Amino acid sequence: MSSPSKIRKAVIPVAGFGTRVLPATKSIPKELLTVVDRPLIQYVVDEAREAGIEHIVFVTGRGKGAIEDYFDHQVELESALQAKNKTAIYNETMQSVLPAGGCSFTRQQQPLGLGHAIWCARDIVGDEPFAVLLPDVIVKGEKGCLKQMVDKYEAGANIIAVEEVPHEDVNKYGIIAPKGDATGSKIEMSGMVEKPDVDKAPSNLSIMGRYILQPEVFGILANTGKGAGGEIQLTDAMAELMNDQPFFAVTYEGESHDCGSKLGFVKANIAFAMGRDEFASDLKDWIKSYV
Repeated sequence: MSSPSKIRKAVIPVAGFGTRVLPATKSIPKELLTVVDRPLIQYVVDEAREAGIEHIVFVTGRGKGAIEDYFDHQVELESALQAKNKTAIYNETMQSVLPAGGCSFTRQQQPLGLGHAIWCARDIVGDEPFAVLLPDVIVKGEKGCLKQMVDKYEAGANIIAVEEVPHEDVNKYGIIAPKGDATGSKIEMSGMVEKPDVDKAPSNLSIMGRYILQPEVFGILANTGKGAGGEIQLTDAMAELMNDQPFFAVTYEGESHDCGSKLGFVKANIAFAMGRDEFASDLKDWIKSYV
């Protein structure tokens, strides 16, 4: 049977502890930390919906129930906003409510790695291609990163979003190995290398947390042993799947922000606030007073 051409479902793993941004995440899921005026997870969900995703699977863990509540109706709040004729903020708040049947929540009971988290969504995703969006990374651009990937998707293939990094920094990232010429916005891959030595890196294209994968990856993940860090790694399963299916790296237009680090989180707040007309001018003047 041929692979469906439409990407309908997306998996967002949200079970992590957020240790890189402690103590902020001691009692608040890192995905609900706010960039300007909305939580990280909202940016990622908005990106998925822009790309045509119809059903989002959140892979959660203990203490993450607030994420489920965030995407649900808040009847008292909604009624209060309507009663006070606060129409603008009411409409903005309602954008966070996902449609009935438009999301699922499944729990990863143990922190066994990203690959295991994705495997936990297998029965909900079923036998069709799906997207994976890592919530630590948000992308600022005119068109969402996943939308750009979907536009380049071909049935039966796998896609990994990549971005160029300085060659001297390739040992900090997962780097793709191109098959042949590494030019253009869509590059066929021959492999992936995690944090290669600078003088041995096959390219300077780093993996940045957006994927479109075929469902066969679930069968591989079921039998994938622990890899780096003693966890079940998605990259190990993708490397095995690459033996049987085509993989493409797609560069995208936009600016990514790693909000899983404290400095990255601060930079994201500044970057996204500067993109808002109501903040940009005053914020720019305020920043000048500090530099």
